[in-house]
Amino acid sequence: MGDPTLKAQVHEQMTAALRVGDKLRLGALRMLAASITNREKEVRHELSDEEVREVAVKEVKRRTESIEAFESAGRTELAEKERTEREVLEPFAPERLADAEVDALIDSAISATGATTMQDMGKVMGAVMASGKGRVDGSEVQRKVRERLAG
Repeated sequence: MGDPTLKAQVHEQMTAALRVGDKLRLGALRMLAASITNREKEVRHELSDEEVREVAVKEVKRRTESIEAFESAGRTELAEKERTEREVLEPFAPERLADAEVDALIDSAISATGATTMQDMGKVMGAVMASGKGRVDGSEVQRKVRERLAG
């Protein structure tokens, strides 16, 4: 048989973390496994690797938002815990596109949709987010599209 599925890899890493007593890593992987199971119950089928990656992207994003919230509240120890969990989960998410690649996606979306004003922002955002699926940060794309269409 080929490589194990991403879901199987999550369970293998959970077992390994349990054996060595890495509670933080185990906790992060258990949360990911629970999110995968919940998503499977919603869609009523076993998730493909691509769908598992989508779940992982959401979990990574959740950690990033928590880090920002904890840092703004001065809770550095909790921010550090979230940062460690994010590092555990990132290998399961698709690799992020570089700034230049995101800029190229935005440029092609603007030319494809014929966008010229801020009213066209939704069309451009939709095109970029669809082609970058899980590999781009929506808030970053929104900022860049806003800059291009405003000026």
